[in-house]
Order: sequence, then C-alpha cells, then structure tokens
Amino acid sequence: MIMEKPMPSTFKQLLKEIAGEKAPGPAATFSVFHIYHAMELMAEKPIGRSKLASRLNVGEGAVRTIIGRLKHAGLIITSRSGCKLTGKGLKLRREFAAIFQKKAEIGNNELTSARYNIAFLVKDRGHKVKSGLEQRDAAVMAGAKGATTIVSQEGRFVIASVSNDVKRDFPRAASQILRLLAPEDNDVIIIASADTAIKAEHGAFAAAWTFLNDC
Repeated sequence: MIMEKPMPSTFKQLLKEIAGEKAPGPAATFSVFHIYHAMELMAEKPIGRSKLASRLNVGEGAVRTIIGRLKHAGLIITSRSGCKLTGKGLKLRREFAAIFQKKAEIGNNELTSARYNIAFLVKDRGHKVKSGLEQRDAAVMAGAKGATTIVSQEGRFVIASVSNDVKRDFPRAASQILRLLAPEDNDVIIIASADTAIKAEHGAFAAAWTFLNDC
C-alpha cells in the first residue's frame, strides 16, 4: 500500500509539487495549469481518462501521470465512472476557488486581441498589481497572445498606465466584465487572448498565478 505524502501548507505548494515544476508555463507534457484544470473538471462530476485527456489537450501518458500523482496525494479516487475528488481534494478545490473566484469566456471587445478570450477574477489582489507586465508576460509564456490586467478600484476599473476609467475608455469591455464577473473593490480581472480556448484559459491562469504568494 502506498502511503500518502503529508500535504504542503498551501495549495500553490501542492500543485507545484504534483506538477514537478516552479511555474505554470509550458512544459514537455503538462503543467500546474493542467493539474488545476483537471481538479476543476473532476469537481463538476466524475470524468474518464480519455475525456480528461481531450479536455486538457494532453496525451494519454500525461493524463495517466496526472491521475497517478493526484491519487497518490489523496486528492482523487478512481472508479468505473471515472475520477472524482476526495474530501481532501474538494477542500483544496474550495481553497483556490476562493481566490480564483470566477472564470468566464469574454466576447470580442476593445481589450481583446484574438478569437478566444478568457477572464479570471482574482479575489482581493488589486494591491499586488504593479504595471501589469508581469501578468502579460506570464500569459504569453503559457501560450496566450496577450493579457490585460484590470483592477476594480473605488467604483472604477483601472489598467495601469493605460486607463484610470475603463468604463469610459473601453465601455464594451467594462460592460462584459460587470455582467459576467461582477468584481468588487480590490479584485483583479485578467483577460487573456489566444487562438484556442485552452491556450486562452492557460494564459489567464498563468497570469492569475502570479498573485499567489510563495511560501
């Protein structure tokens, strides 16, 4: 019988440990993003290996490794119906869902630059935003064409060095953000654009990941 490893103190540490890398950028087979997305899918309902590979856009070998590592960490169980999260896995999922609180597909607007556009709402991290370049670079490294970082600040949406009132300067984008994400004060919205949906989501996740403290 394989003994479970002790769980690291934060979900960022754990996801990094399972993925075997230091950041959610491109990897030979899979990255932190794929671990996160796999758990997200399993939280909805049990999912089989083939469907998981298709949804994650990785090979069967990578999916077997992902499943094996999540199972070894005590985060999932497998059965004929597929893979699903354990109580420990659901608890971890709730932890990062409290920070990566909302996700939405955004239509074309003044701030998007490709066919597919995914927005992440990162809860209460506005004070961590500097120029937004770190988030853009992380998104591009993960396969996106670009990313915009927007802060909800005292009733306004702000993009550093670009706009101190997105509602005025980019009304279509602001309308979509309000309708789909409903951010509160000090929340961050990341919009990543890419040629495929999975790359846009990977880019948004990578940008959002920069707001999590290393421990």
